[in-house]
Amino acid sequence: LQPKKTKYKKYFKPRALPKITTKTQKLSEPGCFAIISLESGYINVQQLEAARQNIRRKIKREGKLEILPLADKAISNKPTSARMGKGKGKVNHWVAPILAGKPLLLLHGINKEQGLPALKAGANKLPLKIKILDL
Repeated sequence: LQPKKTKYKKYFKPRALPKITTKTQKLSEPGCFAIISLESGYINVQQLEAARQNIRRKIKREGKLEILPLADKAISNKPTSARMGKGKGKVNHWVAPILAGKPLLLLHGINKEQGLPALKAGANKLPLKIKILDL
């Protein structure tokens, strides 16, 4: 869930994104379920992976699960005992910027009785306010 190669090794700190929206994107495919974020923020790789594993466990590995955001921003930090100077710290983890109203996860080819509880369980692992759509 992180990029194999980036243009720069280390990036500036991510800035605040526009906060909350009431608009959500329309889903094009019938029979598709989606988790849509209602607020903007950053999700790290561990949170996305925990949501994916939880959903796959609930649907017994049937259907197709798509993860739309790519964690492409590197977050670096220095150890707390390090003195000032001596450059920027090592890359600690990767985050994906999430804009409000955009879908995060799509679930195809599964019925409503299995799909909605699975997405609800996966959404509990995410730190943002979300909405679950079904068509």
